[in-house]
Amino acid sequence: MRLFVALPLSDEARTRLGLLRFGVPGTRWIDPENMHVTIRFIGEVDGGTAEDIDAALSAIRAPAFEMSFAGLGFFDTGHRPHTVWAGVARSPGLLHLREKVESAVVRAGLEPEHRKFTPHVTLARMKRTPPHRIGEILEQHGAFSAGPYAVDSFTLFRSHQGGNGAHYEHLADYFLD
Repeated sequence: MRLFVALPLSDEARTRLGLLRFGVPGTRWIDPENMHVTIRFIGEVDGGTAEDIDAALSAIRAPAFEMSFAGLGFFDTGHRPHTVWAGVARSPGLLHLREKVESAVVRAGLEPEHRKFTPHVTLARMKRTPPHRIGEILEQHGAFSAGPYAVDSFTLFRSHQGGNGAHYEHLADYFLD
């Protein structure tokens, strides 16, 4: 099973982010129903490990908080951008939850995450997108902001890879205080 822990988005947040989708050659926009904020990518695990992760996540106690979106950007490898994202403004509640989730996943037997936590919502994947079009996206929408939105739960998802992108299955929801 390919797993990750994420914040599901409200209908209102997905609608706002969905308005940023527009025609750009070589760009595959993410369906708003699949938009989320990844807290911890886990990767491939067996059923027993998945049960251990679920038990560890179930023990988390953390307060609910608010989350806002702030700006657009892209991830790249070398010289070529591959992902357009909407940034998530850092907040003490979000960082606290991230630390709790990371600790729980490590207690369940996984290696610690070594990548820097960059909270975001993936909006699009790019292949052969003309560089000037990426600049246009950032020029037109780089100052995007929305929210705040209430965050009162987080979710363990299973990712099913397919030819038209991934499909995400809710495995368990965990509620915040």
